[in-house]
Amino acid sequence: MPNWEKLVDSRERLFWTLHTAGWSGFAIVYYIASFLNDMRSVWLFVIVLNAYAGWLLTIPLRYIYRKARTMSPLRMLAVVAASLYVTALIWAFVKNVNLWEIYKKGYRPDEWYWYFKDTLNSLIMIGCWTGGYFGIKNYQMLMKEKQNVLKASSMAHQAHIKMLRYQLNPHFLFNTLNAISTLILMKENKTAEAMVTRLSDFLRYSLDKDPIQRVPLIQEIQALELYLDIEEVRFEDRLTVVWDIEEKTQSALVPSLILQPIIENSIKFAISKLEDGGCINISAKTFGRDLMLNVSDNGPGAEIKNGQLPISKSGGVGLHNIKERLEALYLNRHSFVISHNYPTGIKVNIRIPFEISENSSDKKNEN
Repeated sequence: MPNWEKLVDSRERLFWTLHTAGWSGFAIVYYIASFLNDMRSVWLFVIVLNAYAGWLLTIPLRYIYRKARTMSPLRMLAVVAASLYVTALIWAFVKNVNLWEIYKKGYRPDEWYWYFKDTLNSLIMIGCWTGGYFGIKNYQMLMKEKQNVLKASSMAHQAHIKMLRYQLNPHFLFNTLNAISTLILMKENKTAEAMVTRLSDFLRYSLDKDPIQRVPLIQEIQALELYLDIEEVRFEDRLTVVWDIEEKTQSALVPSLILQPIIENSIKFAISKLEDGGCINISAKTFGRDLMLNVSDNGPGAEIKNGQLPISKSGGVGLHNIKERLEALYLNRHSFVISHNYPTGIKVNIRIPFEISENSSDKKNEN
């Protein structure tokens, strides 16, 4: 955090810094103005005393005004006005004492009221201090409220993303458990044990990864391989997966489990509908400053209207949630397009900014 941000963040430090700087500025301006009247050198000492008196007298105002801020508006105005006037009166008296007793020693006024001369000037100066105090306090309150609103918005935003991600996790769980149960009944215990292990690893990855944080694509690929290993046990030779991953995209940051619902959709509405099975193609390539992720199948396809699949073939909340997650994470810096795959099937294209994890960059630099 920069030093000036630390200063603003600490209200106590900020007050004493601005308080001292303000009265120091007053003394400097007062001294420069004295050149016009050709004042004697002892006047500098008087200026320092006057500024120091103002510095001391306005300190209690801070605590009076702090208390006044908790009062009703009319009562606050009354307390502020009275405090301001009394402080200005005392300061005017101190300034005139310094003038007559130090600068004009031996030329004292005959009447006591001369010691309260120029109270109006003191009122103006103390009034400026008061205005600055309340202005800064109101600004601090406004910034605090703004921070609270941003914090609340951020928390709501994160909660929304987490809700979307966690809705995606259990979709294939029941089918997998049924497949494991079938394997056990068929006495294929080794296959069932391997399937349970893959399911456990996949669920651990799914739960451990914070949906707010993005992960390197290579981790996503490893998680998808676990998922596809489970599905390959279910579909055996009917499921073929073709990977086309550019090497430099492996360290690209992507939302966790962003492709799994798309692949699940392809398996449910494409592979499972083909008697001889089908193929799912998964690719990742760079295009300028963007990362292009594609998932396509050779299934029977479906009618696409306005870039959307029918509800019956959209995977429930799956594809809809992907769109919402992308919008929440990237705003208008992404695209999510569903189109026909030729000669048959459905293709889903995702475009997001190509960003590389810092850890990957550090490793490359070390090598």
